[in-house]
Amino acid sequence: MLNGKKIVVVMPAYNAEKTLEKTYAEIYKDIVDEIILTDDKSTDSTKDLSKELNITTIVHKDNMGYGANQKSCYIAALNSGADIVIMLHPDYQYSPKLIPALASMLAFEEYDVVLASRMLSDVLKGGMPLYKYIANIFLTSFQNFFLNQHLSEYHTGYRGFRREVLEKLPLSDCDNDFIFDNEMLALVTYYGFKIGEISCPCKYFPEASSINFIRSCKYGIGCLMVSLKYFLANQGIYKSKIFKSNAKKLNLDEELPYYHKSN
Repeated sequence: MLNGKKIVVVMPAYNAEKTLEKTYAEIYKDIVDEIILTDDKSTDSTKDLSKELNITTIVHKDNMGYGANQKSCYIAALNSGADIVIMLHPDYQYSPKLIPALASMLAFEEYDVVLASRMLSDVLKGGMPLYKYIANIFLTSFQNFFLNQHLSEYHTGYRGFRREVLEKLPLSDCDNDFIFDNEMLALVTYYGFKIGEISCPCKYFPEASSINFIRSCKYGIGCLMVSLKYFLANQGIYKSKIFKSNAKKLNLDEELPYYHKSN
């Protein structure tokens, strides 16, 4: 807890057995009140290891996608009474030691959303492939122009949110795959929430999750489309699904497939 706010860390997982324990070990338990892992039907023993670590664990009956996995994370966190939600990938690519920094920026209400940016660190030294580095710079420049922002990147998977953000955004209508991350930030901007950033070193290694070149290209095109859709909606020209007034928020009454609930 921080400044009287309940801090919940959520970890969307898929085949994270080799890195989960190392990630979990570096989470500051004196700051974090609860940890929730959602397993998107992994083919390894991620769910069993999560249970052994006494992490609240949700397991999807089917592989639903990265975006759908996040939706389950946020529903579970909000239902647990979270005031601050930090999303941390369990693949040990991002440092869990930054959680207090992220949480404090939110708990003291300096920002509504905080991103741990790889691009503010020596990301190439951390092992980011050169093509991803170049693509990140191009996409970020494009998105900053159309969203009228000044972020260093939109593609980090290490993020923190105040409860009010997750309650207000129509995340249910967002994509169930990787483009969910980008749609979410477009909505954060559309609804006028304040975004802060901190520098975050990252590590690339075989066990760290990553999408291949083909899926990266698909994701990149999706990011461009999200930015254009935001621009059209913001100008009142055309509002696509997630920007419409009747877009659906998270259903907090949704029954999640819990595998284990920690004490």
